[in-house]
Amino acid sequence: METWIIYAILSMFFAGITSVLAKYGLKNINPDFGLGIRTMVIFFIITLINVVGNKYKDVGVLTLKQWILLIASGITTTLSWICYYRAMKDGLVSYVAAIDKASIIITLLLSFLLLKEPCTPKILMGAGFIFVGMVILIWK
Repeated sequence: METWIIYAILSMFFAGITSVLAKYGLKNINPDFGLGIRTMVIFFIITLINVVGNKYKDVGVLTLKQWILLIASGITTTLSWICYYRAMKDGLVSYVAAIDKASIIITLLLSFLLLKEPCTPKILMGAGFIFVGMVILIWK
């Protein structure tokens, strides 16, 4: 099995656990405050990985375009997390997570348009099932 597949599966596993832990952790506190705690932990761990692994040496090869794209990615991640935590505070984790994961549809569209990744029937069918699943969950 290729390494990227292992990382993707681990990401899926940890993301699933994250939502349930966060829901419990948000009890009786503001979701923005809870997100702040989570973000501090992330910052500490990633900083440690970069310092110990001497990864900051890559700063010299970053282009202005890369800086802009990574900063934009950080902004959109932050906006996503703020909305996710606010939704999770009052909503059911199973619904919020399912709707959030439907973001893969946007990711797929952008990967086809901007990254010129292949658009295959298999990918379109999988995206369709995800969309239908999300609609089923939010249908009143």
